[in-house]
Formats: sequence, C-alpha cells, structure tokens
Amino acid sequence: MPTKKTTTKEAEPKVKKPRAVKAEKVVVEKTAKKGFTLTGVVTSTKMQKTIVVKVTNFVKHPKYQKYLTLTKKYKVHDENGVAKMGDTVQIVETRPLSKDKHFTLVEKK
Repeated sequence: MPTKKTTTKEAEPKVKKPRAVKAEKVVVEKTAKKGFTLTGVVTSTKMQKTIVVKVTNFVKHPKYQKYLTLTKKYKVHDENGVAKMGDTVQIVETRPLSKDKHFTLVEKK
C-alpha cells in the first residue's frame, strides 16, 4: 500500500504588528513659512477686497538666447482696499482664498 505523506504544519505563533503611532500636531508660525513674493502693478480694483496685479518677468529663451517679457495677472486679496490703480505693490503667496485668489497684499510701494 502506498503510504500517504502527511505534512504536519506546526502552528506558528502570531506576532502582532506594531500599530502606527499617530503623529503629534506641529504648530508652524506664519512667519516661519512664507510663499514666494512678487512685485507688480495694480491693473484693476473693481472687485470688493480683490485687486488684479500684473507681474512682468524678463526670461532668456533657452535656444534663441533672446530676452522675452512674460506678463501674468494675479488676483490678490486686499483686505483694507488700500491699493489704487497704477500702484506698485508687493504680494505674497498664501493658502487658496477662492477659486482664483492665492495671493495677499503685503505692502504698497
């Protein structure tokens, strides 16, 4: 008669995996982490507590070595409404305040 080979699987003790430790909340001061700052000219003040700032940058083209003027408009939060048309202002990146608004007014130059 053929003999059946029976494998006896020894019961290995189950080892509990260590649970992930919850990280403590870290408080970051507002002054410690700031976004990048830009300087531009106010082009519109028709919205409430919002201004439109035009920022121009000079960039050298990588292939043709020609300098280009790149212009971009940003919607900026102006809480007190101090900026007027044509003013040169400094803006800083913040958390999203609305769909298009990601900058706040730092100072009017």
